[in-house]
Amino acid sequence: MNSSTLVLHEHSSAIHTLPDQSARALTTVAPHALSVAPTARAGEWKISATKFVGSVSVTGLRVLIRPKVRPENVFLFLSAGLPHSAWRDEAFDYAADGDLLPAVLSFFARTVETTLARGVLRSYRERHEALATVRGRIDFPAQLRRAALDLPVACRYDDYTTDNDENRYLRAAVRSALRSPQLPPPDRHRLIRALAGLDEVADTAPTADDIERIIMTRLNEHYRPALRLAEIVLRNLSLVDIEGRRSASAFLVDMPDLFERWVSGGLAARLRGRLHVDTQTHRRLDVGGRIPLRPDLEFRRRSEVVGVADVKYKISDDARARGDDYRQVLAYTVALGLDDGVLIYCRAGDGRSESAATVVRSGTRLHVLTIDAGGTIDAVLTDLDVLADSIAARCSSAALPIGGSP
Repeated sequence: MNSSTLVLHEHSSAIHTLPDQSARALTTVAPHALSVAPTARAGEWKISATKFVGSVSVTGLRVLIRPKVRPENVFLFLSAGLPHSAWRDEAFDYAADGDLLPAVLSFFARTVETTLARGVLRSYRERHEALATVRGRIDFPAQLRRAALDLPVACRYDDYTTDNDENRYLRAAVRSALRSPQLPPPDRHRLIRALAGLDEVADTAPTADDIERIIMTRLNEHYRPALRLAEIVLRNLSLVDIEGRRSASAFLVDMPDLFERWVSGGLAARLRGRLHVDTQTHRRLDVGGRIPLRPDLEFRRRSEVVGVADVKYKISDDARARGDDYRQVLAYTVALGLDDGVLIYCRAGDGRSESAATVVRSGTRLHVLTIDAGGTIDAVLTDLDVLADSIAARCSSAALPIGGSP
């Protein structure tokens, strides 16, 4: 069957004719990204996109979900902290072709190749083995459990090895990427060579959250870009086997989550030395602790929380927030005992970049700050710089409320 392509944008819908089997496959591989419902006409389906962008491929149909923001800005959000030149070619390919998956996989393959060219990371790993001769230290508890057998000897030793968490996670992402039929041939060769370079590394099944828990130091800092992209591959790439063969695949990026992560990481980097940024903290609104709150961002100076913010991937052309969002950030200010709170929105075009509302009776100030996610890369980064400076200025003194004037 010839495959057709359906192009959607975030939160848009279209009517498309496809077999029932393909419609069921769409709902199987992308239940959260696509809503598929039959229409009154036989064989016609209404396919609706949600908050995800990327691609879904099933037998006879490829669905491309495009972002509302500029395509190159998706790569900016994906590759936080990397220079523009690192992903310029892939961003151009994505803007031209519309399929995010091959562009991301190409970027991942080149980054892994460059990372491993500097040498495969080695680190000490404690091992417990029964050996013919003593190596390291005798593991006496394990040896005593051996019921008086002299050999082999239970040993505990440190091995300087490539079989560490960083390489295990990288290997898992490489193997996942190699399963994709949309991996360009030159990049497939790159990843096969990378897999050979990681041949002493154990196969594991890590999650994207496992990669996030890796502590970066000066020893593994050069792995940061590759691990960041490995996280993206493991988090967003799905290959589904139906009826004994691969019949559906998807690469889907949660845009609100991606935007929030990018803003959080960008602010943390820009505020370093001025404020400490905590993400996704756990708070309670009531005394009994039955009403949970989870602010996206808290700003601390030493041990004191001096600001709070919530990040919203919602296009705002007039720097005006929704009522529910105002109420949400107001609850954060109440729980934290602050006089001010911040909402961070996307901005469409040349709309206002900042506004504020004052709550009746309490006088709490709720600020709306925006980033023009539809602008050029330089404009987006400039907006992030301004946002960081604005927050730092408002949090510059514990005695000065976040909405006050320095």
